[in-house]
Amino acid sequence: MIELGYKIIAISMDNPEKISSTLDKYKMKYELFSDSKTNVSKAFGIACYVENAYMQKLKSYNMDLEKSSGEAHHILPVPSVFIVDGKGVIQFEYVNPDYKVRISSKLLLETAKILK
Repeated sequence: MIELGYKIIAISMDNPEKISSTLDKYKMKYELFSDSKTNVSKAFGIACYVENAYMQKLKSYNMDLEKSSGEAHHILPVPSVFIVDGKGVIQFEYVNPDYKVRISSKLLLETAKILK
């Protein structure tokens, strides 16, 4: 995607401090931003409220959403991919509430080539 001239931006629910340590640890080829306050997730319509029972289940797997985000909102974004043109208009979106089902890299690359 970068080779095609796209700028890749990833958005995480992790708090800014955690994002900063991730950026320091790994040499990423994309930008990574925090949405710990859920503003972007809500604006894109991909914010999903997590029930208390599921929050407890995640904690049993050593995943503490409140600790990671630094917030108590119990919101996770639905995994999504957006291709936005230079004018800020969404040209393509892939949103699937089943976090186990992700867009194939081949489909995403072909779509990016068509939209270029």
